[in-house]
Amino acid sequence: MSNQSREPLLHIATIGKTVGIKGDMKLHIKSDFPEQFKAGASFLINKKDKIILSDVNLDRGLVKINNLTNPEDAKKFTNTKLFTTYEETRKNCPLNEGEYFFFDLEDCDVYEDGKCLGRVKEVERINVINYLSIVTDSTLVQKGFSKSFLVPFIEPFKAAVDIQAKRIELCGAMDILEAS
Repeated sequence: MSNQSREPLLHIATIGKTVGIKGDMKLHIKSDFPEQFKAGASFLINKKDKIILSDVNLDRGLVKINNLTNPEDAKKFTNTKLFTTYEETRKNCPLNEGEYFFFDLEDCDVYEDGKCLGRVKEVERINVINYLSIVTDSTLVQKGFSKSFLVPFIEPFKAAVDIQAKRIELCGAMDILEAS
């Protein structure tokens, strides 16, 4: 069994319905990195099968798949989800300073003033702001605090992030937890 088949897959786009008579299909992107969708790029549609984008028009949100030019052949791919691996994402999607992949933030322990407040379950985007969805540390739950809470992952809350150590230091998170 290859490592790739064990690694979780990231759902990054979904193929929509066919458009026109030349086999074009709508592309519904679920990623912050539209630049990875380019002609010649291949994506997993399940753990072993891939498709190739033979033509991409991001302005119109259209793609051609596997050089198909007949809408009847292309229709077979309607509602097909496109996946990639964490490794491919790291390779193809460059981050700026202070940016992180959601999957790297998940399972990080969250601290404030040296005290563990909990662990990041997931990152949720509400409008344009990313929030850390945190499962509260059990010792705090026993003291009557909420079992989970959300903290905006923006300044001034974000103090320090160490992905290698799986540790995020926040400011003001305890106030949010107390109000939850």
